[in-house]
Amino acid sequence: STFDVAVVGAGIVGLASARELVRRHPSLAFAVLEKEKELAHHQSGHNSGVIHSGIYYKPGSLKAKLCVQGAALCYEYCDQKGIPYKRCGKLIVAVEQDEIPRLKALYERGLQNNVRDLKLIGAKEIKAKEPFCRGLMALDSPHTGIVNYKQVAQSYAEDFQEAGGTILTDFEVTNMEMAKESSSESEDGLKYPVIVRNSKGEEIYCQHIVTCAGLYSDRLSEISGCSPEPRIVPFRGDYLVLKPEKCYMVKGNIYPVPNPRFPFLGFHFTPRMDGSVWLGPNAVLAFKREGYRLFDFSTGDFLDAVTYSGLWKLVLRNLSYGLGEMYRACFLSAQVKQLQKFIPEVTINDVLRGPSGVRAQALDTDGNLVDDFVFDGGSGDIGSRVLHIRNAPSPAATSSLAIAKMIADEAKRRFEL
Repeated sequence: STFDVAVVGAGIVGLASARELVRRHPSLAFAVLEKEKELAHHQSGHNSGVIHSGIYYKPGSLKAKLCVQGAALCYEYCDQKGIPYKRCGKLIVAVEQDEIPRLKALYERGLQNNVRDLKLIGAKEIKAKEPFCRGLMALDSPHTGIVNYKQVAQSYAEDFQEAGGTILTDFEVTNMEMAKESSSESEDGLKYPVIVRNSKGEEIYCQHIVTCAGLYSDRLSEISGCSPEPRIVPFRGDYLVLKPEKCYMVKGNIYPVPNPRFPFLGFHFTPRMDGSVWLGPNAVLAFKREGYRLFDFSTGDFLDAVTYSGLWKLVLRNLSYGLGEMYRACFLSAQVKQLQKFIPEVTINDVLRGPSGVRAQALDTDGNLVDDFVFDGGSGDIGSRVLHIRNAPSPAATSSLAIAKMIADEAKRRFEL
């Protein structure tokens, strides 16, 4: 149980990073440590499955760069491995006149981000692509696609293990510390000075640690003596699903024009690889970091969120939006009303309550959503041996192979691999 580098977290970003590291450094020993019994169990297995093209993100940001690179790499990887996907495209649809300037600005942003083959289309062309959709104008993104990211993550894990990597599941990291001098007398003690312990008291020894812990990224950072900021506040997103006999109404992804005044994207229509269509999600504060059901509750997670000043600043700035989301979470008819702006034919009888996901939203002390990727380390004996991926928001799944290259570059630089 000695490794050169231990990667904590077997979500899609952790597995992609471990795969990239072992491919670059085949002579080193790598481990992935995962607290669940299965891989890609949380955010990576509870997302909409969209391969994003990179339209929304601020030009020059890591999100924009990594998404465009990552989407191309994702398609290439799926082709190599025979993983099924559909390049079904996406329409971002303006249904009100005042949304058209925002849509045009989004088009310009997409061009700046080097998103391929974007075009603005009118009502007639919208209908040709999505016969049931109504809109004044839309941004057509033909290279947006869908895939099962859990399947992609499993494939990364297989690549990692085939290259000699070790995956330890049911290994919840609760402690990291430097080996005591007395136990460093052996050659191993000098070579692998970091002890990583799990909740059962089991230990592994390593030289360096990379954490990709999603919903627990702030807590793992604190365990290692690094900064607790930015903090993770969990938001649950509940989906509706179209009844199977109504799925013919949606061919590709249909999204609203985002409103910059509100922190989340709004309701959208997402076809899935299994032929189903997901509608949503909403965004409500989750009272448990892995709380996928309405009444899931953790006292520790709840207190962590509500005692954080950044959350209150966010809530007060977006009070009407937050109350609207809570109302829509309770009343199906309110959610259907949102959907009817795009497809008037959808009725409350056409939908069922579907699955939920929990988003690891990084917040700063001023109540701002941390929008970009955050890579962080620390000082001191442990801190200098750790690279934390503090924030990997959507489109992290799309960008996973591009993020992995960046993490491998950073690990090489910091750890002198």
